[in-house]
Order: sequence, then structure tokens, then C-alpha cells
Amino acid sequence: MAVCTVLLFTVWYLLPIEHGDTGSLLLFQAMQAIGLFIVPAVAVSWLWSDEPEQWLHLTDRRATDANAWRLDGQLVLLSIGIIVTAIPLINCLVAWNRMIHLPESMAALEQILQSFEQQAEAMLIAFMTYKDGAWWVLIINLIVMAILPAIGEELTFRGVLQSLFRNKHVAVWVTACVFSFVHFQFYGFVARMVLGAVLGYALVWSGRIGYSMVMHATNNTLSVLLFYLGTYVWHLPQAELDAIGTEQTWWLTLLCTPLMGVMLYLYYKRCKELQADTADQNS
Repeated sequence: MAVCTVLLFTVWYLLPIEHGDTGSLLLFQAMQAIGLFIVPAVAVSWLWSDEPEQWLHLTDRRATDANAWRLDGQLVLLSIGIIVTAIPLINCLVAWNRMIHLPESMAALEQILQSFEQQAEAMLIAFMTYKDGAWWVLIINLIVMAILPAIGEELTFRGVLQSLFRNKHVAVWVTACVFSFVHFQFYGFVARMVLGAVLGYALVWSGRIGYSMVMHATNNTLSVLLFYLGTYVWHLPQAELDAIGTEQTWWLTLLCTPLMGVMLYLYYKRCKELQADTADQNS
């Protein structure tokens, strides 16, 4: 990743483009997802394993060659449902996280953390409002800000980092903490850590990183779509969309969180069924 970072910034600054333009920044975002996450993860898998696709959990080592790459339809639907029903809870965790303040002796650090948060929000708004919400920009944003990061970050964090620990629970939570930390958004740390843990257990239970990618992509896609619809269709401020599940809509959290728990259980149960079916076929 260090080598790719140097190469990435070198190529970026050598490109004959206006580097401050939002379109150029979107290009850099795509280059970062590919060069900083996807390429290093794939390279490491080739260096460390004779079967890189299995080492990264892209395929199921227990299945036959014909089914090794295939994702189960029920698990895909459950993956999407888990993330959709998690939105109110995630928003509640973010709201709670924002109420946490550091001691006065750490006021300077808190200002730095707040500046990181403001910069991240400003960058997101700049990306999402590019060309005044043209439909083709929405497609680009879905690719650059939803699909590519989901693939790259899952390969790096769940595919590589989580594989380095023997204890699965330690692996899931350490990876979730690192995953949240590297986004440098303190006021979303707890929510992103919980989301990272869900993605981690999805991999542990299924043995396939594809479902974690589906969950991650669903989360990112919903963020992009809600921003676009709220800004250009519903004409709602982003703050109202981020407040879903809090304040006046607190009841959504009470309704959706148990549903998410049920879907997680069904996901786990389905994974066990698929493992049993595979074991029977192999025997």
C-alpha cells in the first residue's frame, strides 16, 4: 500500500488535468480505490498463497469448481436487507457519537477531529452536487463512491487484514476498529466500527467475501441515492436524511433493529445449511 500510494500520487500529479476540479477529484477517488486497496490486496494474495482467490475468500474452497464463484441468492437478499434495516441504528450511533466530547486538555485534538469531519462532509457534498445532479453523474458516483470502495476496502480489510488473526472474534473486531479509524471521521467511529463488525461476521459465517461486498456496496449506494434524491427530488437538507431513526423518527430504530437481528440470524442459519449441503455433496 505504501508503494502504491507513492505511485498513485506520482501518476496523479503528472496527469495533464485541472487537479482542483471536482471531476478530477472523482478520478482520483477511483484511482485510489483501485490503486490503494484492490491492487495491494490482490498482489499480497498472489505473494502469500498458491490459490489467491481462495485466500481472499472470493471463492468457496469447500464447493465444486462449478459453484466456487456462485453467490447464494438468499444470502444476497439477506445481505441487502440487513444493511437497509441497519440505517436507523447507524444514524442513532452517529448521533450518540457526536455527543461525545474530549476533555478540555484535549481541545486542540478535538478541533483537529472536527476539521477532519468538516473536510470529509465538504468533499462528499462537492462530489454529490457535481454538475448540479445530472443523472450521469449519479451513475459515476455510484461506481466511484459505492461499488469500487466496497470491493477495494473489503479485499483489504476483510480479505487481507482479517485473515491475519487466528481468533475469529479478535479478527473481526480489530479489523472493524482499523476499518473505522482509517476513515478519519471520529464522529462516525462507533457506527462504522459496528458496521465493520457486521461485515466481518458475514465473512466468518459464510466463508465468502462476496456477501460482505454486497453489504458494503448497499450501504454506500443508499448513501449516494439518499443524497441525490434528497437534494434534487425531495429537496430535503442532508441533516434530515442523516436523522432518520433519531429525534422524531426514533421509532424507526425500535422497529428496524429487531428486524436486522432476525435477518442476521437467518443469514447465519442459511450459512450453516449451505455448509451442511456442501459437506454432504463432498462426502
